[in-house]
Amino acid sequence: MHAEPVIIDRNFSGIISDNEEDYPGGLVFPIDKPYRWTSADVVRKVKFALQKHFHRRNIKVGHAGTLDPLATGLLIVCAGKATKAAERLQSHVKEYEANIEFGATTPSYDLEKEIDATYPHEHITKEMVEEALEGFTGTQEQVPPIFSAKMVGGTRAYEYARAGEPVILKPSVITIEYARLADFRIGQNGRPQAVVKLRCSKGTYIRSFARDLGLSVGSGAHLTALRRTLSGDFEINNAISLDFFVSSNNFVGSLPN
Repeated sequence: MHAEPVIIDRNFSGIISDNEEDYPGGLVFPIDKPYRWTSADVVRKVKFALQKHFHRRNIKVGHAGTLDPLATGLLIVCAGKATKAAERLQSHVKEYEANIEFGATTPSYDLEKEIDATYPHEHITKEMVEEALEGFTGTQEQVPPIFSAKMVGGTRAYEYARAGEPVILKPSVITIEYARLADFRIGQNGRPQAVVKLRCSKGTYIRSFARDLGLSVGSGAHLTALRRTLSGDFEINNAISLDFFVSSNNFVGSLPN
């Protein structure tokens, strides 16, 4: 039988051994990814800390599901033999809290790029958004953002986008279990803003969801903030701060918030 990985989250207490062989199933760290950090940045930080802790350089570290730099929240980082479980963990359902602004679009569908077009938005109401969200439940096709890591002919789509080269992305089949309106307001700029909580399958682009939601209410829209709150059995409330790896010399006792 394969050994199960040890999960190091906010429920963990005690000392992590400095002998990697004590963890034949590897280690899993649910981390609250900070704003502007890439998923690769987080992996590198964790790997450096583990190299220091285990006193060896050859340590495998990876993540189970990319988060965009402008997104925050749950990023599952796997180390040692647990990296073999990354693909399985990545396939689990995810939950997000998405902040969406109507009446304007950006080329990246979020705040990575400046607004490139504005649209009528005075007609958009809370009830209209709630009704539109009902139409997103279920299995459907979704076109990924051009500013994404999707591979097209061996090249990442965002490389074409940043070079200003046209590229056609094929739609992917996704499932949205629910999309619920948590808040609706008019922002200081006069545009309607919504907070949507949704549960979806692997491969769902929330930036594309924001784009499509704007279209469904006869306007444009883009993502202004995104937080992943759940991935499979892992919840954001039990995730550990990246400061744990940045500031700690030893993995001791209760983990910091």
